[in-house]
Amino acid sequence: MKSKLTDAEWKVMMVLWESSPRTMMEITNALKEETGWTKYTVMSFLKRMEEKGALHFEEGRRAKLYYPDWKREDVEIQETEEFLNKVFHGKIGLMVNAMVQQNALSRQEISELYQILKEQESDKNG
Repeated sequence: MKSKLTDAEWKVMMVLWESSPRTMMEITNALKEETGWTKYTVMSFLKRMEEKGALHFEEGRRAKLYYPDWKREDVEIQETEEFLNKVFHGKIGLMVNAMVQQNALSRQEISELYQILKEQESDKNG
């Protein structure tokens, strides 16, 4: 998976990650209130996303059933790495410092970050 999801495609994938398989109409109905998209709009996204390899369909009894092929965690990691490289040019310390200065981290998040760093340090030392 190297292809990037657009914001619209991300919305479709969120619906599929939440529950799949889903039909095109189920996806449309799940997104209708938030986006106002018609079934034709969703159909266009599904076709483009299938070409990217993000999802696939199987023929159902009445309609195609869509399944995500990309794992949510993998996409989140890729998106995070791209964001960090774009905004912070790979300088993670700059990002963490900005978050600390803005009091953007809760005690629980600081604890989680500390635990992640501690585990990473242990992995590299032994």
